[in-house]
Amino acid sequence: MTQTLTQSIQVQVTPGGALSGTCRVPGDKSISHRALILGALADGESVVRGLLDAGDTRATRHVMQALGVTIEPDDSGALVIQGRGLAGLHPPKAPLDCGHAGTAIRLLAGVLTGQSFASVLDGSAQLRRRPMRRVVDPLRQMGAQIADTDGRAPLRITGALLRGIAYRMPVASAQVKSALLLAGLRASGPTAVIEPGPARDHTERMLRAMGADVEIADACCVTLIPPERLRPLDLRVPGDFSSAAFVLVAALLAGSGEVTIEGVGVNPTRTGLLDILASMGADIRLTNERDVAGEPVADLVACRAALRGTLIEGDRVVRTIDEFPALMIAALQAEGVTEVRGAAELRVKETDRIAVMAAELRKLGAAIDERPDGFVIAGPQRLTGAVVDGHDDHRVAMALALAGLLADGPTTITDARCIEDSFPGFVETLHALGARIEEVAGE
Repeated sequence: MTQTLTQSIQVQVTPGGALSGTCRVPGDKSISHRALILGALADGESVVRGLLDAGDTRATRHVMQALGVTIEPDDSGALVIQGRGLAGLHPPKAPLDCGHAGTAIRLLAGVLTGQSFASVLDGSAQLRRRPMRRVVDPLRQMGAQIADTDGRAPLRITGALLRGIAYRMPVASAQVKSALLLAGLRASGPTAVIEPGPARDHTERMLRAMGADVEIADACCVTLIPPERLRPLDLRVPGDFSSAAFVLVAALLAGSGEVTIEGVGVNPTRTGLLDILASMGADIRLTNERDVAGEPVADLVACRAALRGTLIEGDRVVRTIDEFPALMIAALQAEGVTEVRGAAELRVKETDRIAVMAAELRKLGAAIDERPDGFVIAGPQRLTGAVVDGHDDHRVAMALALAGLLADGPTTITDARCIEDSFPGFVETLHALGARIEEVAGE
């Protein structure tokens, strides 16, 4: 589906730059996906400011437009979504291309199962490797008619009448929970999702802001009563904590003064990294705390700090799942042993992030003990600059750039165009703070 671009991008990093100053990070990717999808299902015009304009969210925007939704910027730069209502999407003329975006394909599976037409959800070769049964199986329990391809994309969906169910998730997953709640918008009767642990709650918050009846019991059971309609959104998307994580770790390891990241979403289901770094001795403060459209937001202030190893398991793993590539770099510089358990989910992200990060960091001289559900790192370790591969995984490529800041000698990250999937301006942001980093065209 998605065509590979012929010109590659490399990131070159030279150690010695010391970070300080103030920056912002792009809008939250998870919230941006949901705003595009739920804005399309609202009755009337939604206005979204600060939406992430990156590869993954552009894929979601293009899919919604292929389903008949008008999405255009206004004179202020805000994105205006002309919602078509819960049953107003149009049949697509071709398979719907989700690019690399796992969030898009899984959430859209929930939306499209209850529509009155057939559709196909597909994406890049990378996306076709990611497991889909975790979403497809519970949707089938609701009456969805979905044909997968050996448990993966493409997904061929025939619109069906859905019924609400109570589903107990075996593993905490915001994408599975959100897919079921989105399907529940068109189901007969309530849909309940019982979580084994905390997962991102952006979908529940946004549905409530749009007038849906969403009940949460004992912090682990989310129940949606199907609404007749959803109110339009008027939303400013906060900065993405997962993007801010890379700047935070860079500031802790290579800072020369305070680094402030303004306007970051600090939803507690997302900020496990803050708890982990605090337990490692990090100097991070939250200032200017406020609430923006139901989401907690703050400015993050970080200073260079001596870190110590720690054990990471249980609920902190779920709340940190996208930040582990950055955390691995912090662990390499921490005094003592850092051990991660219960993070097998890392093996089915855009890449097997445990295996890929371990392999690439070894090229820089790192010693990492890879485990089936995590890893063990004893630090601090000395790194030597080398040529490493971003593996078309945005978080891997950014983490390797952080490692390059700390290595002896220059580091080149190949296959780094993927950084644009979530953090357009990553290189420019670190450079403006003092890092010696640049983006160049590959050979």
